[in-house]
Amino acid sequence: MADSEMGRKLPVGIESFEKIRTEGFYYVDKTAMIGDLLRHWGEVNLFTRPRRFGKSLNMSMLKAFFEIGCDKMLFDGLAISRERELCQDYMGRFPVVSVSLKGVEGDSYEVARGMVVRVINKEAKRLKSFLDSGRLSSEDQKMLSSLMESSMDDVTLNYSLYELSELLRNYHGLKTIILIDEYDIPLAKANDKGYYKQMVTLIRSMFHQALKTNDNLHFAVLTGCLRVAKESIFTGLNNPKIFSVTTVRFDEYFGFTDEEVQKMLRYYGLESRYGAVKDWYDGYRFGNVDVYCPWDVINYCDELLSDREMEPKDYWSNTSGNQIVRRFLERVDRGLAKGEIEALIAGEMVTKEIHEDLTYDNLYDSTENIWSVLFTTGYLTMRGRGPGKKICLSVPNMEIRNIFTEQIMAMFREETEKDGRQLEDFCNALRTGDGEEVERLFNAYLGKTISIRDTFVRKPLKENFYHGILLGILGFKGGWYVKSNEESGDGYSDILIKIEEEDVGIIIEVKYAEKGSFDLACREAMEQIETDKYGDELKEDGYRTIVKYGIGCFKKRCRVAVEKEECEQGN
Repeated sequence: MADSEMGRKLPVGIESFEKIRTEGFYYVDKTAMIGDLLRHWGEVNLFTRPRRFGKSLNMSMLKAFFEIGCDKMLFDGLAISRERELCQDYMGRFPVVSVSLKGVEGDSYEVARGMVVRVINKEAKRLKSFLDSGRLSSEDQKMLSSLMESSMDDVTLNYSLYELSELLRNYHGLKTIILIDEYDIPLAKANDKGYYKQMVTLIRSMFHQALKTNDNLHFAVLTGCLRVAKESIFTGLNNPKIFSVTTVRFDEYFGFTDEEVQKMLRYYGLESRYGAVKDWYDGYRFGNVDVYCPWDVINYCDELLSDREMEPKDYWSNTSGNQIVRRFLERVDRGLAKGEIEALIAGEMVTKEIHEDLTYDNLYDSTENIWSVLFTTGYLTMRGRGPGKKICLSVPNMEIRNIFTEQIMAMFREETEKDGRQLEDFCNALRTGDGEEVERLFNAYLGKTISIRDTFVRKPLKENFYHGILLGILGFKGGWYVKSNEESGDGYSDILIKIEEEDVGIIIEVKYAEKGSFDLACREAMEQIETDKYGDELKEDGYRTIVKYGIGCFKKRCRVAVEKEECEQGN
């Protein structure tokens, strides 16, 4: 099973350690986590990380290692196999209860509760296959049967995890390890759908019975996205150990390190794409380690194997909604300054007090809470520490930055649509060649939105923001045919507009005005329109009037140059 064997498949969406190790998938070795867990474990251990950072795969790995009857060959050649004494004492030596609450959701509490019941049913049936009913007492057989019933009553459900651990201890004479993956997803879904208090009561009761004063428990490991306040879920537990994104211990076991990513790229012959992978998917800071998002790296590498020239793209949004970013941006001027968002998107840092022990029903109660949620869910990452609970925050990479910019542009388009009068005035000025009015109104639009300062990208990409603003405005003008970055003449114009009813064509070229050099930017834009013959298409189509705009933009200001050409031949 050595990684030197060529042809290993990339494990896109696979969270089963056993499947990865037995069916020829590439595996980034995180098994050293087992040794650290055994050396530093508490009775209850909670790991909090953003979605898609390998939590479920690590839980599957723990189950595969500890459970009685495990396939020890799964760990051949991996880091943990070098700790022979530890493997001898712990590998395959414990009964394990393993559940995932990842799929628990519903429009009502009744539906969600039913899904929790199904999770318990599934685990009870899995364990039944390992238990010889002839060796179970009649009382234990009855208990196991009740845990497989879909019509489980509240008392049985509340005690279900406890009773599963009790059954295993009675059968094996050994204390049980309990693994609970994505413990907080039912709470997040319940909060969205309005039955949060009921779900908190259920989860708290199940955890209370299983994780507090449970004589059948050896230790428990839980994973989740947020560290939900102890008072909400972990009431009465004896100091559970919480390993969050700020904790140094276990920091390298969730996410891929730079060394691991380079090794993967070499294996697949993709070394030339290292820079793109790093810019887009690196940048997270857990404890003292910089890590990449594994989900992104694996998906991008998988697609590169089919298309070596493929550019990076956003895989994050496919796995979770970006509602938190929207709610954050909506707080501009209500406790959130535009300058803070503009600094983040420009690659700069802001320093904020972070609270990791929130509850889902107060995530959006204040701007301060939203900063904390953005941090714990991976939209922002740590770049250093300030005084007290303050942390220096930044956007981790290009992928997350694009999520912010897309939300900003979406909100701008919504606001633009609301003000039909300003939209009409801008388009009329554009059509008639009134450069002063176009400049005044475009400056007004720029002043309203959040400026996206691309301080860490090439100059051509800095123009994309202004290009996007123009397209956002023009997208609501009925009867106009608008082309963006289409081939025209000998090159590509930014925006080309055809107003067929009036025989008017409009060409817009946007330039970024470095250090506020507006006149130079406008001149370069107008020269490019002429040099690259952007107007040829309009002339060939018989347009009578062609209006050419060179627009220089810098921060939240613009300057407009205009030239109006009347052609001899009309339609």
